[in-house]
Amino acid sequence: MKTVMLGLATALLAMPAVAEQIVGQPAGNFRLTDMDGRNVALSDYKGKTVVLEWHNPGCPFVRKHYDSGNMQRTQAAAVAGGAVWLTINSGAPGKQGHLSLAEAKGQYARDGSKATRYLLDPKGVVGKGYGAKTTPHLYIVDPAGRLVYQGGIDDKATANPADVTGARNHVTAALAELKAGKPVSVAESRPYGCSVKYAES
Repeated sequence: MKTVMLGLATALLAMPAVAEQIVGQPAGNFRLTDMDGRNVALSDYKGKTVVLEWHNPGCPFVRKHYDSGNMQRTQAAAVAGGAVWLTINSGAPGKQGHLSLAEAKGQYARDGSKATRYLLDPKGVVGKGYGAKTTPHLYIVDPAGRLVYQGGIDDKATANPADVTGARNHVTAALAELKAGKPVSVAESRPYGCSVKYAES
């Protein structure tokens, strides 16, 4: 068992760093525990479009999108369109935003999240491997397993809920283009929000 866990840890640590997570290239696989204590791997959803959302419930930029309902609407539309939505919390124990399994379940319910799974990454291995910088930071993986989008949820880099109206939702737009068989027109944008609270940050 110890050897298996060591191998898994090594595999996760060997994931591409941010400089290697290139749009158009294969997305790094990972395995995390969800809020129900189940193991979930990106590879479980092979052949599906997957959205990854980095989350910190105390971040005002995250609250902008959840309190306005924008994130839940985006999640629901993605899932209704056949995508899988994985929300990931990479907050380290003792850091702002960190959640236990029970706390994650409570937060998911309070937010009315429509995500497929809420995953916990307390050691920050997956977050660092993907180069997740902010909460929120969004990634889209296409059915072929390629990273096709990374960046902010939209083009209004503020914490003001009023700015949701009139913003270009990059995630919704990218998913619509994928579904139509078109290339993603905005494949990268600047992520904005609170810094991910990794162990050393």
